[in-house]
Amino acid sequence: MKNLYSLVLFSLLFSQFGLAQIGSKEKNEEYTDLKEALLEPELVVRLNLSGQNIDLENQNFGVFKNLEYLNLKNDHLKSIPKSISQLVKLKVLDLSGNDFIELSDDFYKLASLEELYLNDEKNINLPITLRLLGKLPNLKSLHLENDNLNSLPVEIKSLQNLEFLYLNQNSFKEIPKELKGLDHLQYLDLKHNKIAPTLFVPENINFGFKISL
Repeated sequence: MKNLYSLVLFSLLFSQFGLAQIGSKEKNEEYTDLKEALLEPELVVRLNLSGQNIDLENQNFGVFKNLEYLNLKNDHLKSIPKSISQLVKLKVLDLSGNDFIELSDDFYKLASLEELYLNDEKNINLPITLRLLGKLPNLKSLHLENDNLNSLPVEIKSLQNLEFLYLNQNSFKEIPKELKGLDHLQYLDLKHNKIAPTLFVPENINFGFKISL
């Protein structure tokens, strides 16, 4: 009887462990095929559609109710699909290397968004974009790399919760003074710009955050 009880207990524990492993695997799996992801959209947490020649303009992203990571890099998007704003759990979004000029008006609905990639977006209207991003309460990290920037608009001050800003591979000749108003900023990446080392004297700048040149 004791052996039977032990066997039943072991079976239950093994079953629970197995289910946990399956759940973990599903959560960490990254889908790269849209048709496959649409078969069971509620299971999709990570979706990588970068560099694909597919029509996303009319795609209903709202079906991915548990999506936390979305990569649409280099997809030749001329506009942002409006249904993206329905991704209430989205934390990371990569829109780098596309052809749009502005984000959609309802982009502010991405209340859970923590990290946004806007690299290689040389035609983007940055003042309007930053003003819109300022409405995202949880945005902590912003990538504006290789965007042909030599200055930052005053609208950058609207990102009051920003902690990490990546401006590498641009054309800055000095550290943007507009950043002094960002009290939560912890790290600024300015590598591969045109800032002369002689202009960077930390004790004379006193920005209050780590700067990488």
